[in-house]
Amino acid sequence: MSKAAPLGGPFITRTTVITAILTLIMAALLLYRLVFGLGAVTNLSNGYGFGLWIAYDVFISTAFACGGYSMAILVYIFNKGEFHPLVRPALLASAFGYSLGGISIMFDIGRYWNAWHLFLPWWANTTSIMLEVACCIGAYCCVLWIEFAPVIAERWGTPAIRKFLTKIAFIPIAVGCLLPTMHQSSLGSLLIPAGYLVHPLWQTNLLPVLALSSAICMGYAIVIFEGSLVTEAYHRPSEAHMLGKISKLIVGLLVFYLAVRWVNLAYAGKLGLVLTSGKYSFFFIMENVLFVLPVILLASQRNRVNPQILFVAAVSMLLAGAFYRLDLVLIAYGRPGWHYFPSIGEIMITVGFVALEILGYIVCVRLFPVLSSHHPAKDSNSVRRAPRVAATTNK
Repeated sequence: MSKAAPLGGPFITRTTVITAILTLIMAALLLYRLVFGLGAVTNLSNGYGFGLWIAYDVFISTAFACGGYSMAILVYIFNKGEFHPLVRPALLASAFGYSLGGISIMFDIGRYWNAWHLFLPWWANTTSIMLEVACCIGAYCCVLWIEFAPVIAERWGTPAIRKFLTKIAFIPIAVGCLLPTMHQSSLGSLLIPAGYLVHPLWQTNLLPVLALSSAICMGYAIVIFEGSLVTEAYHRPSEAHMLGKISKLIVGLLVFYLAVRWVNLAYAGKLGLVLTSGKYSFFFIMENVLFVLPVILLASQRNRVNPQILFVAAVSMLLAGAFYRLDLVLIAYGRPGWHYFPSIGEIMITVGFVALEILGYIVCVRLFPVLSSHHPAKDSNSVRRAPRVAATTNK
């Protein structure tokens, strides 16, 4: 078990002020949406019921928030305790990502005042994939905060509370490994019934497998991404010796993902569409290049302990997963005669949710024992600094 300590430091910085302003703008726009309806803020229509909020806040944001899920599999199921210092930061990011994603869904519901019907079994459509996704995401939000409760208790709880939470920790950990497996695969299943409305390069019965495997990859990538940012922003010792080992998992999972996707295309006789589908070919090739790049960069052991290369590979993986989901929901999906592009209001609300997550993360790492207090250097590479990618975070 790793030792962790509050980071401390000032709560009012340039980063927190900017994120707070963006959060206030989001709050004002959400209030406007609640009063005047979806049409006043969004460009949604009968042809496009899923817009930017669903594409990002549900499909992309929850995949970004799979760091806690991916690390729980590694540390608690495969018993790799050496990675325990990375669990708490990943868990906190997951808790914020899933919670804000779940909250944002409520603002995307046309008749939001009926949202409570979800919790009444006699109102539920038990054959709906969306019901399973909603229930799993809601339950997982609760599980994540229960998993994070011991961290809060270390600062504010009594010894008895801390002992109790530690004793029952195996329950939320086990449930927390199950729920994302269910809803991440189900997010892929959501597009299968759309049939021909989704371009053949993306439409397949293997969408659940592709959605789940890419989400796990994104979970490990976000751990590397956040670790690099925290190392640089707060002048902490490099975690490259641990992040490099995690990157090997990304390579293996990506090879599996790419093999499944391309073999399926070949089996279905769709390979010819890769270069003959106009704009769809461009988006398909772009996301696949982003998927392949981490495999190339991380194939070498030398590269896997280089903080700069680790960061670039993680960014490429996150962009690949994000574009895959964005393409699947908005680009590859389309009804004849209908068009959609997000409004300024939709974009600002999405940016506001991201800003709120960043603000909450900064406050929590300063207040609670989230970050490991010390990481001894494993080799000469491990003391190298991560790339300067967050120079404004600690100012």
